[in-house]
This record gives sequence, C-alpha cells and structure tokens, in this order.
Amino acid sequence: MKKLLAAIVATTALTAPALAEGISEFRIGILGGENAQDRMTSNECFRAKTEALLGVPTKLFTPADYDGVIQGLLGGTIDMAWLGASGYAKTWLTNPDAVEPVLVKVNVDGSYGYHSVGFARVDSGITSLEDMKGKVFGFGDPNSTSGYLIPSIEIPETTGASMEAGDYFGEVKFTGGHEQTIVAVNNGDVDGGVTWADGLGNWEDGYNSGALRKASDAGLVDMNDLVEIWKSKPIPEGPIVLRKDLPERVKIDMTALIASLPYMDADCAYNFMAGEALGLMPINHDAYLSIIEARKSKM
Repeated sequence: MKKLLAAIVATTALTAPALAEGISEFRIGILGGENAQDRMTSNECFRAKTEALLGVPTKLFTPADYDGVIQGLLGGTIDMAWLGASGYAKTWLTNPDAVEPVLVKVNVDGSYGYHSVGFARVDSGITSLEDMKGKVFGFGDPNSTSGYLIPSIEIPETTGASMEAGDYFGEVKFTGGHEQTIVAVNNGDVDGGVTWADGLGNWEDGYNSGALRKASDAGLVDMNDLVEIWKSKPIPEGPIVLRKDLPERVKIDMTALIASLPYMDADCAYNFMAGEALGLMPINHDAYLSIIEARKSKM
C-alpha cells in the first residue's frame, strides 16, 4: 500500500499552492450522520489544506440527508465526497459518468471493510435481534449502506420476516443519520438501531473507527451503557469520489492530498477518517459491484 501511495504522491507537489486551472472554487460534500456543525468542525482542517493546495476558495456542504450530497455530485454542485458504498451505487446507477472512486480508508489491520452494527441500551435487557421482536428499531438514512441497505437485506435472513413495521419489529423508524440513531437509542427514543463501525478494537471505545467511536469521542454516549446485539457480514468501505469532469490536474492533486493526510497531519486524518485507521489506498468501481447489485435488488 505504501508503494501505491508513494506513486500517487510523487505525481504532485503538496507544499506550494497553485491556482487550479479550470475551476474557481472547490466544493466538498459531507454525508449526514453527525449534526451539521460537528461535520464542519471535523472536516475544517481538510478544507483548509485543500484551499491552500488548490489556491481557490474551498467550501464544505452539509446537506440534511445523504441524498443531498448524491444530488450535488450528480448536478455538478459538489466536487468531492466520501460516499458510503450504497450512496456510490445510487450515484453510479443514476449516471455512470458523474463521479469516479479514487481512494478508500484502510483499517488498522489492513482491511477496507466495516460492519453494520445493531445495538441497544444495556438496561433495556435487549441482547439480540430476538429480543427486539415487537419493539422500535431505528435506521439511519435510506441511502446509507450500514444504516439501511445491508441490515434491510441481512436482518430478514436472520428473523425470517420483512422489515415492514409490525411484521417483526413493532415499528421501524428512520432517524436521519448515524449520530441521530445513536442518540435515539441512548435516550430511549427507539429500542435498538444500527450504525457503522470497523469492528476492530474495543467496544468500550466505540471500536477503532466509525460512528460509535465519533459519538464516544464527542461525549455523546458512554459505550458501557450500550450493548451490541447484531453485526453484519463485512461491507466494503465506501469510496472517496471526485467528479469525473474536474480538470485532470485537480483530480491528481486532490488524490495525492487525501492519500498523504495521515502522514502530513495525524490529528486531521483522525477527524477526517472518523477514528483510527492505517491510511488510504486506491480503489475502483469493481470493488462495489456487489453493493450495486444489492442496491438494484431494493429498487
């Protein structure tokens, strides 16, 4: 992986700003999952580095839902985003020429997968999906891979029932995002929910990276108050994508910047990658063919 990243970084100089040809600004879309201000704060260091590199104003956009970022990429009003695999699938299925995947986050064990994780409060007495029968289950966003697509396929395989309210769960709710689901479970607004995590490290820390780690770091939850009740099969981590019609030099520079981030600024990389990670590596469309097929099955 280091050789691949070295080859990417060698194609561009990251030390001196140069006005990017063909663009007057650069726009980064941030998926929902946290409140807008937290998303802005977590990505400010990356925004500033992008602006310094490209030499043009760089803006962060935090739409209320995942589809806001997807539509921005499709409509050309957003230039870059870290999409979930399902979000990438929807983007590609809508317009195969809109974006290209360039990099993916690599976990500390060298893998680039993660899990949809089901969880509940410890004091609820819920320890499994069987205990959730007739109770309120929280999903994040309809365009989330771990917050909807994968659990909506795998959980019925476990329960033998559909995800329709009243069929197995008493009620199924969309909370709006990963942070919202975590808070809803923690506050008792829903009995259980799903979010994403790399599944590595300790539960008490919120694992090494993911929404639980970010919520724990932010002091929103004490992980000792929560219990894992379900975990999906490994899911391919979503790609960092760039609009295909950006100038080639901009795409090269941005790919190099993102790939170099863990080595340039570890704290910035920690915020950008939602916790501890080994780094980033190149990725392409073929890595998401299974998720594209899964997305088609739900259409």
